[in-house]
Amino acid sequence: MHNIGMRPTKWYEGIEQCQRNNDAYVLITVVGAAGSTPRETGSKMIVTAGDCIDTIGGGHLEFDAVKRARALLAKGEPGTVLHSYPLSSALGQCCGGAMKVLFDVCNIHQQHIALFGAGHVAQALVPILAQLPVKISWIDNREAIFPKDIPSNVNVIIEDEPESEVAHLPDNSWLIILTHDHQLDFRITEKALSYSTLSFVGLIGSQTKAKRFVTKLQHRGFDDEALLRLHSPVGNTNIPGKRPIEVAVSISAQIITLLNNGSVENNTPKLGLPDKEDSVDVK
Repeated sequence: MHNIGMRPTKWYEGIEQCQRNNDAYVLITVVGAAGSTPRETGSKMIVTAGDCIDTIGGGHLEFDAVKRARALLAKGEPGTVLHSYPLSSALGQCCGGAMKVLFDVCNIHQQHIALFGAGHVAQALVPILAQLPVKISWIDNREAIFPKDIPSNVNVIIEDEPESEVAHLPDNSWLIILTHDHQLDFRITEKALSYSTLSFVGLIGSQTKAKRFVTKLQHRGFDDEALLRLHSPVGNTNIPGKRPIEVAVSISAQIITLLNNGSVENNTPKLGLPDKEDSVDVK
């Protein structure tokens, strides 16, 4: 959780905050200083998309460094870049010296997960997923059921029509659908499959529910390519159990596999496995 009112002021505090929040950042380090310079070798600062923490000397040099750092963040690729600054009139800093500045782009690839439903399974699942390098949007229309303590990389969204949030998800978001309402589950699933950029749509339920949804989706014109993105029942089916924590561990195992391998075996639907839906409390 954030420490309200305590903004980091040192670069190492900034790294800690960015790592905790899974925010992308650039670590800027002065790796060489010759002649008269505003800061010495080893000076560091952190730049995020919306914040700067600590300083490498201020002025036009720092302004340019921040601009370069944010351009690197916008590229969305980790890496390092070395840039040399002569402190001349071109930078408006006539110190007469020169500085070499290293830009380390960190924490770039943060997978976005949209979790629909805030019932018992979701409340068991979120604390596990939040420990992974992910950003989570947690969506439900029932504000009162959300827990008070929300991990810092989880954004709670209260929406009367949760399916409307699908249109606002970043490309390549992964969806986990765990709502208390089968009709709502279907509306979210249908909306998600209409966006080819949403590569993983995980739906809780039994084999019977999965088969019924697939048939209905086929009747509405979804082809095999779209249905391959639907994973129902969501989770690693090798992990048994019907309790919320057991189902949460099963789903976490599938997400961890996907994070590390880039793909998971599709299971839409696998008939013959035991139904879990009726005994799993997602409400």
